[in-house]
Formats: sequence, C-alpha cells, structure tokens
Amino acid sequence: MPRRTGSCLSSQMFKHSILPQTFSIFKKIVRPHIALTQLVNRFARVRVLVIGDLMLDHYIWGRVQRISPEAPIPIVQVTRESVHPGGAANVVANIRALAGHVTACGVVGKDLAGKRLREAIVTLGASPAGVVATQSTQTTSKTRIIAHQQQVVRLDREQEELDARVSTRLRSFIRRHITQFDVVVVSDYGKGAIDAALLTLLAELRQQHKFLYLIDPKQRNFTHYRGASLVKPNLSEAALATGMTLESQANLDRAGTRLLDLWQAEAVLVSRGEEGMSLFRKTTPPCHFPATAREVFDVTGAGDTVLAVCALALGANATLEEATILANHAAGVVVAKVGTATVQPHELKAVLAEKGPS
Repeated sequence: MPRRTGSCLSSQMFKHSILPQTFSIFKKIVRPHIALTQLVNRFARVRVLVIGDLMLDHYIWGRVQRISPEAPIPIVQVTRESVHPGGAANVVANIRALAGHVTACGVVGKDLAGKRLREAIVTLGASPAGVVATQSTQTTSKTRIIAHQQQVVRLDREQEELDARVSTRLRSFIRRHITQFDVVVVSDYGKGAIDAALLTLLAELRQQHKFLYLIDPKQRNFTHYRGASLVKPNLSEAALATGMTLESQANLDRAGTRLLDLWQAEAVLVSRGEEGMSLFRKTTPPCHFPATAREVFDVTGAGDTVLAVCALALGANATLEEATILANHAAGVVVAKVGTATVQPHELKAVLAEKGPS
C-alpha cells in the first residue's frame, strides 16, 4: 500500500529534548485538525490482525482505612472487581474502541482466566479466530489492587514458554489468513507467543503481500525483528537494544539510526513518556513530538494505545507524522484515566479540536 510522506524539522534546531509550544511547526506536513478528524472517521474501514501475548487484567478496587497489625502494610477493604483485556488484547480493545475491525491471534490456557479473556474479546466485537486455547498453557493474568486511585500491589501469573505445537498452530493461522488484513501488528510482551520462527514468517509474508506491519518490541526478540513498517520501542527498550545511554538528544538521534539498521525497519517511533515521542526514518531528519497529557494518573497500557492508533492511522493512509500526532493525543487521553483504558473516537476528536495538530 503506498504511503504519503512528509518532512520534519531537524532536532538540531532545538537545544532541548522537549520542544516548546511549537504546535504550528507541523502544519506543512500534516493536515489541519478537521482533516485529521476525517482520518479518525476512516478507522472503521481498517482491518487489523493483532498477534501477541494475550493477557487478562484483573482489578480489585477498594479503600484503605487502617494498617495491618500483622505487618506494616495497608488493609484494603474491597469494594468491587473488574476484568479487562490486557497485553496484546489491550491493543485489540483499543482498536475496537476506535471502530477498527480486528482479529486477535495468540494463546490462552483452558482455564477460567482464558475463558474470561476470550469472552472479553468477543464482547468487544473483535474476532477471536486466531486465539489458540491449550491445556499446556496458563493464561497470563495480572491482578492489580487499587485503593484511592493508587495501585497498592500487582500479582502476576504467567508462562513464558509455549509448547512447539502451539506455536505451529499460530503460524498456520497467520499463513492462511494474512491476506485478509490491511495491517498486521505484533504486540510482544515477552511471554512466548512471539518467537523467531513467527517473526521470520511475518517478514517473508510481508515481502509477498506488502501489508503494513507494526511491532511493539521486547528484549528477548531484539535480534529477530525484520522488515517492519514501524517499530515502536519505549525509551528503555531503545537503550537496551542499542546498548546506549539515552540521556541526551544527540545520543537519542544516534540510537534511532542504529535501531533502523538493527531492525531493518522503514521507521522507528520511540515513546519517551512525559517527554513525548521521537520518529526516525532513514531518509529524513528525526522528528520530536512533545507530550500532550495534562494529567497523568496511570500509564498502564498507554503503549498499547499508541500502537493501536498508529496501526489504524497508517491503515487509513495517514503520514507517519499524522499517525504519531494522533497516537500522541490518544496517549494523553488514556494516561489521565485509572487502569487499563482505551480512547473513544469522540475523545480523540475533541482533543484535536481543542489543540489542533501538535
């Protein structure tokens, strides 16, 4: 699928890693907010396959009124519980929240958590066609105890290695159905669904079918990612992959070049938390985008939101700059919410109308 391209101001023009309020500098490379809103409307046409580590996020909500006499820990009086799709399943949830068509591909156990996760995917309106349920796997789940809008503790259940037969079933599904999708997303949480054989298959299939291909990477597969349209590490992942300390803008720019070569990617988007995002391509100078969040309550799943919005925007024929701007605004919305959250089209349109392209 052909991509429109734009140019961007070089980071060398700025002394600091965070850009000032220069919202107008992108006007020549992105469309005005009304046109970006029309891009959001086109998300409903995009067909996405999300491959990755599916998880169940379990929340226990309560309040703390006293400290335990048994140990210096708070006693949480439980008031309610909730479950949400997590990990790669949260990418699925974000795509559905923005009206995209999405199929989940991953592994769950034949256990209660797996049953609840599969039901949650169906409830979203997504397809679980690529979800493999197996007796040999424990569904990855994360239980977070939250009191007074603050996370107290997290309990994890996970299994990092998959039976070889399960991995074969995943690859078989991908091979048979890859042509049904405009965009393929790999959401790698390092729990075993993504391995070298699967990534090799995707690189080969992309050469044949030319779909858009996005990756959210993890350390265990740094040497296996190849040929993606966009790879989206966070700052710590970028540092690990390059072996560099990224405390300066100059080092970050050099790391971006290294990552493009390491992963043979068309573009790399480094998410930098409160410092925004940095976009790297081989043929243009780096682009640095300031963060847009006004308040940050919980960063859980914000990277999933960025990945989902980039996938939908690029599938709707946005430029990489436009996709980054939309993802940046969407992340600013979700970090203002508590728990695993998604952004709705009206929320994204509202922030575009308020702030414009930035």
